[in-house]
Amino acid sequence: MEWYYYLLIVAIGIVAGFLNTLAGGGSLISLPFLIFLGLPANVANGTNRIAILLQNIVGVSSFKQQKVLEQRAGLQLGLPAVIGSFLGAMLAVDIDEQLMRKIIAGILIMMFFMIIYKPEKWLKGDDGIKSKPGILKMIIFFFIGMYGGFIQAGVGFFLLAGLVLGAGYDLVRANALKVFIVLLYTPIALIVFIYNDQVDFVAGLILAVGNMIGAFVASRMAVKKGSKFIRIILLLTLIFTAAKLFGLFNYIF
Repeated sequence: MEWYYYLLIVAIGIVAGFLNTLAGGGSLISLPFLIFLGLPANVANGTNRIAILLQNIVGVSSFKQQKVLEQRAGLQLGLPAVIGSFLGAMLAVDIDEQLMRKIIAGILIMMFFMIIYKPEKWLKGDDGIKSKPGILKMIIFFFIGMYGGFIQAGVGFFLLAGLVLGAGYDLVRANALKVFIVLLYTPIALIVFIYNDQVDFVAGLILAVGNMIGAFVASRMAVKKGSKFIRIILLLTLIFTAAKLFGLFNYIF
């Protein structure tokens, strides 16, 4: 690999880490790029988890330092996600590469509807929803974790939807919880991919350098700028994903 590819991987990681921490969809940039570098889709999926893990260590530390992370709630919602992620990763290691690409395309369509659904609720929390006990929440986060273990790309959107629309958090606290939950289940999924020899450690660690930088910047901006700013980023990410779905970036990714 030429030296400038390493710089490009770090740059892609910065963008991916920023989007993953502040909104979601960063893996929709890093995954295709890893495939572009020559990694099979399954290996790219596993390799991306190294960057996600280190990115979220940085993000969680930053959100915790800024006192916006409700860790107890994160553990309650994260446990079913951890269980689901193991099952999702087990499914992912055996999936056909072409099917994997089709699933990623289908995910983009679903995310469109997730983002435009009740836009006003993304700006404020709902303490009434937040205070309710939640078997249904556990089930929802189990399936979100299963999805995250399976593919990771776009899981941030589903987590934000579950945390804002389902659990009643505002976007700033939802982002902190999202990062924490992903940190909880990512090691489980990563172990499954490592066991099945579907991780390129060199590419993953180089990508992680960028992801960590992006995560640090995004976590600071999330708290400083607030929910309105985060929603703008969500909408911009939606535009990107829609454009990618219609093939406008096929010559790049």
